[in-house]
Amino acid sequence: MQSKRPIYLDNNATTQVDPRVLEVAIHYMREEYGNAGSRTHEYGTKAKQAVAKARRIIAEAVKATPNDVIFTSGATESNNLAILGLAPYGLKSGKKHIITSPIEHKSVLEPIEHLEKQGFEVTYLPMDETGVVKAADVRDALRDDTLLVSVMHANNETGMIQPITEVADIIEAHPALLHTDAAQTFGKLIAPLQDPRIDLISISGHKLYAPKGVGCLIARNTNRARKHLTPLVWGGGQEGGLRPGTSPVHLIAALGRSVELAEAEHHERLNQCTLIRDELILSLSKCNPIIHGKGPHRLHNTLCFALPPYDADALILALKDDISISTGSACTSHSFSLSHVLSAMCIDEQHCEMSIRVSWSHNTGIDEISNVKWNMLTNNT
Repeated sequence: MQSKRPIYLDNNATTQVDPRVLEVAIHYMREEYGNAGSRTHEYGTKAKQAVAKARRIIAEAVKATPNDVIFTSGATESNNLAILGLAPYGLKSGKKHIITSPIEHKSVLEPIEHLEKQGFEVTYLPMDETGVVKAADVRDALRDDTLLVSVMHANNETGMIQPITEVADIIEAHPALLHTDAAQTFGKLIAPLQDPRIDLISISGHKLYAPKGVGCLIARNTNRARKHLTPLVWGGGQEGGLRPGTSPVHLIAALGRSVELAEAEHHERLNQCTLIRDELILSLSKCNPIIHGKGPHRLHNTLCFALPPYDADALILALKDDISISTGSACTSHSFSLSHVLSAMCIDEQHCEMSIRVSWSHNTGIDEISNVKWNMLTNNT
């Protein structure tokens, strides 16, 4: 008899593939397995149509055009293409200034650090315990030679939502391009990403109940953003020449279906995640948690907190048979350094070491959350 598995509360790392999305992926692996680049037969035509449909669905979600959608392997590649792909234009035009925040995902920070070594200047926006960028600081940092402003839509560790609409308004009349890593918000916070001033949007399928290995960069407005991008990989004309290689039709079609479902079920999912969040905060209340990030602007499915005096690793070990959680980003779990996000928020080293992230989905049961005996478990660590 199979033992009961722990409750999965690490959805910001990856989500379970929706069965309806999986059905689409299997269909395009088993039945319609043609190459979307094959123009001479029905199999290729069906594959091409599937890619085109997904491209249209994703574009419509942010009020872009299908030609704005560049399929990639995920948000990490999309972030790299958005940042490194602009470098040649920056060098040619003399625009070598970048504005970003210190709480960005490493797939934003490390490409920017690479450009910094190549002579680009970088302004890192100030950060405090709120965990939220101030749009006024973006305004103060803008220069005539600013090439790019890159501010994530919501932080993957704290869930704090960044004022991307306000940032877009601040730079409305400035020629700088605006990029946002929307891996945690695409299909969840819909309206803000429809702002036409957001030039570049990175998304990842496996954060939205699609398989791992697919995502896209939305380069809105061909005459503004896309024309300045240079590919990172060469060897074909796919994705408008910006991302060569055979299209993974099954993954792209699955991503399109996941976006379609996210839009159709948006309100129900949001309401369910809010109920779960309220139950989690209630169940934690007796433990006197220190919750990171101030104010109401937090994703409905994320909570980052410490339960003094317990170390995060010890707490995770004590809870491992009941719940599956993490200390932060799965992309940096191989390193033992303190969270760069919490450190940037001026949280002291001791509380950084105590902090864990809990992230759920609309499929998480409220009863599962209410049955976690946080107080009892921490007393036994």
